[in-house]
Amino acid sequence: MKAVIVIPARYASTRLPGKLLLEAGGKPLIQHTYERACQVRAADGVIVATDDARIFEAVRAFGGEAAMTDPAHTSGSARVAQAARGLDADVVVNLQGDEPEIDPAHIDRLIALQAARAPFASTLVCPFPPDARPDDPAAVKAILGKRAAEGAYEALYFTRALAPFPRDRQDAPNPADYHLHIGVYAFRADALQCFAAAPEGRLERIEKLEQLRILEMGEKILAAEIPAAPPGVDTAADFDAFRKRVEKA
Repeated sequence: MKAVIVIPARYASTRLPGKLLLEAGGKPLIQHTYERACQVRAADGVIVATDDARIFEAVRAFGGEAAMTDPAHTSGSARVAQAARGLDADVVVNLQGDEPEIDPAHIDRLIALQAARAPFASTLVCPFPPDARPDDPAAVKAILGKRAAEGAYEALYFTRALAPFPRDRQDAPNPADYHLHIGVYAFRADALQCFAAAPEGRLERIEKLEQLRILEMGEKILAAEIPAAPPGVDTAADFDAFRKRVEKA
């Protein structure tokens, strides 16, 4: 079985434009993520899929593999699907470029889950951080169903809303009742192309969550639980904290 990691990388970012080229420890952010991806034992290759020549050239400059993709793509998975078409892979991992501290073992786990169970897609979840607010719409909640494998569950839904809703504790929802979704996916290669070819779903359009398209297609997503979410880089404050950790190491 061949597994490839594709890192979708847009220059534009709503909260921090150009963040993938910001440097920490003498390396652009995209290089930190790329090097983490290269540590995944089950992966046979890593490629950055971008729509911007600046990112393309930066990746090539540090010796990475990159592909130019259509700037009209509206989701990271659609960009990943285009880059994956000629890769002859059985499993394709969609790893966001702003996850420089992802644990490679967690991606290995997703690839192993795909190899063993062959779901349409698999993803990561973790217990909700005790200091986080479950009613924060930026924190996507994963609603899980029955156990599908060791430490993995069928995903019933993903939402920005407070769900499940605590009828008897509306004033202070307990974080322990929720799972946080982490936006890393492993797809069967054929399933990824089906996803990219399918129209945007109604729920996907409302929640602005691309994974809902899979559920609206009637397909399954398996969610592997990990202890905690890696500290992604969404804002200038996130990047400053990451830079300090890199410089301290």
